[in-house]
Amino acid sequence: MTNDLLMRPAVDLVSDMAAGRLSAVDLMRATLDRVAALNPSLNAIISLRDRDVLLRDAAERDAVPAEQRGPLHGLPLAAKDFVDVAGLPTRMGSRLTPNGPVKADDILAQRMRAAGVIYIGKTNVPEFGYGSHTYNTVFGTTSNPYDTTRSAGGSSGGAAVALATGMLAIADGSDMMGSLRNPAGWNNVYGMRPSIGRLPGDIEGDVTLYPIATNGPMARNPRDLARLLDVQAGPDPRIPTLMAKENLADVADIDLTGTRIGWLGDWGGAYGYEPGILALCEQALKQFEAMGAIVTPLAPPFSAQAMWDSWMTLRGYVIAHKIGDLVRNPAHRARIKPEAIWEAEFGFTVTADAVHKASVIRSDWFRKTAELFANFDALILPSAQVWPFPKEWTWPKAINGVEMDTYHRWMEVVVPASLAGLPAISIPAGFGDNGLPLGMQVIGQHGNDAAMLAIAQAWHRAVDWPNTRPPKIYL
Repeated sequence: MTNDLLMRPAVDLVSDMAAGRLSAVDLMRATLDRVAALNPSLNAIISLRDRDVLLRDAAERDAVPAEQRGPLHGLPLAAKDFVDVAGLPTRMGSRLTPNGPVKADDILAQRMRAAGVIYIGKTNVPEFGYGSHTYNTVFGTTSNPYDTTRSAGGSSGGAAVALATGMLAIADGSDMMGSLRNPAGWNNVYGMRPSIGRLPGDIEGDVTLYPIATNGPMARNPRDLARLLDVQAGPDPRIPTLMAKENLADVADIDLTGTRIGWLGDWGGAYGYEPGILALCEQALKQFEAMGAIVTPLAPPFSAQAMWDSWMTLRGYVIAHKIGDLVRNPAHRARIKPEAIWEAEFGFTVTADAVHKASVIRSDWFRKTAELFANFDALILPSAQVWPFPKEWTWPKAINGVEMDTYHRWMEVVVPASLAGLPAISIPAGFGDNGLPLGMQVIGQHGNDAAMLAIAQAWHRAVDWPNTRPPKIYL
């Protein structure tokens, strides 16, 4: 696999194109050949543009003078199907969205296009992004390349699969409740939920309330994560809550000796896991210790139930305002999956007083994280509570015989980072006895994105799981 052009780091591909060792045309041709070979069985990339048009686009990139090239120049990219890309439809996995092309890039697409990417299409998502399993009635189900009978996770499932199989070198994603972290873990790649306020989101509607979701980068290594994050990040004058721009493109090479890691495990029994998940993560933590890190098991620092209640209220409030009008329309309601309807209807019951109480809990938890990071450089949790499940399921109904009371409770382990808006990188943790990959969340203090990238890079240098154990679909 080390000789596979399409499994090389994105930063190296860009350097090779800049030096004339590789052309954008050759990279595009190889990419489209890989998509043609693998995508029919995986269904990761959708709305694929015409091959001849893409090769012409690549030739135009090759003609750009070196001094005018951006940091992602010539890289093929399929945007997550929530991002508006001029000339492509934005379906969001829904039959209620227009199937015609949008006219203009949104801010995230603008930044990535300005950096030099060539949009080849979109990556598949669940309907409206709800549920950590990528299936919908428009494009179908995305399969896990490590076992095509299994889920790829979601909502950035198409992006994770495309990365794992070399159909893309980098990918954009988004994360409310693990939508970057779960599919990254289940596909043996890296996915980063940045600090809230690092990246812009929607510029329409409300832009002042503290958000619970964020866009973010995905890649097969942390250096590529950092390069894409640096392109995506930065303020926008239309959004008042964004952080100032800082250099995130260059990841520090650090020695983990003395790095203080807090292991949160099952949060004192609050989070149930399928057999093998905690054992795999604890094995990975021993490797961190062998690299010089100091790993300390932690007692639950905050009430898991309080966080869940706060999360449910704030999530319901947000979703009710996003899709509430569709759910209230009888003609549209019949074309929406039951879980999305449930989300909106729960949100309809949320009162202003409940939102305030949930926000207070959120604030209390954020303040508690400040205390934790006075003593620890990073906190670690698994990236999911179950292994990739059969793709014909809608969601896991139970963990170890304990029934899930909502369709997403099996992803509760991602809530601590999401609720506090903390930077969290899902790093590959290895493989279970079932041959399936899993990830761990490396969680940092708000604003410490660069430090988390450095820890992830040190881990990657030691293990490089994406190249050490790529999907057997190649063989």
